[in-house]
Amino acid sequence: MDESKRESKRNETLRIIVECAMLVALSCVLSIFPKFKFLPYGGSITVCSMLPVILISYRRGLKWGLLSGLVFALFQMMTGFSSAGFSAFAIAMVVLFDYLIAFTLVGLGGLFRGKLAKSSSELALGSLLALGLRYLSHVVSGYFVWGEYAEWFFSEAGEFGAGVLEGFSGNALALIYSLIYNASYMLPEMLITALVAALISKYALYNLKTEAAD
Repeated sequence: MDESKRESKRNETLRIIVECAMLVALSCVLSIFPKFKFLPYGGSITVCSMLPVILISYRRGLKWGLLSGLVFALFQMMTGFSSAGFSAFAIAMVVLFDYLIAFTLVGLGGLFRGKLAKSSSELALGSLLALGLRYLSHVVSGYFVWGEYAEWFFSEAGEFGAGVLEGFSGNALALIYSLIYNASYMLPEMLITALVAALISKYALYNLKTEAAD
């Protein structure tokens, strides 16, 4: 590779890094304000805070998307995690499944680029996939760490909760609790993000070279 090509490659890499930094910063801002928090043990609905990371993945490829997702995960952990009162096992589970794995997986949002007829479908399905994987990661943490609150949670849920308590106990109850609790905020987040992703899809590749993502 001659010097001009090396210089061009360095410039393009720098451009991608700057773009990723700006979009991750936007995700961080959107994750802080505005935020709709209504659950006692974490979880909130944001205004598409993960969409900028999904756009990185769609525009620049999965490598950059996953790396940006990891940076976003570290920000979420630094601003939202407290180890007070946790066992070493619980800390490990929360760090891994509520933060590092959950938010890094958002970087898979560009997986469908070039695979469907419409960019709106690619981005919407990518958003659903990425946030669906994040949801499953939270479910794992909820089952192992927060399952002890399942009985209290359903005891406060009226007739529905009473029916669940009558039919389930132990590990099954903890799993149902985690599935429902995390769905209560992740499902709206998934639908909102997929809808907005589809609406802005025609601008997703703005000012980008037409070659396929890495």
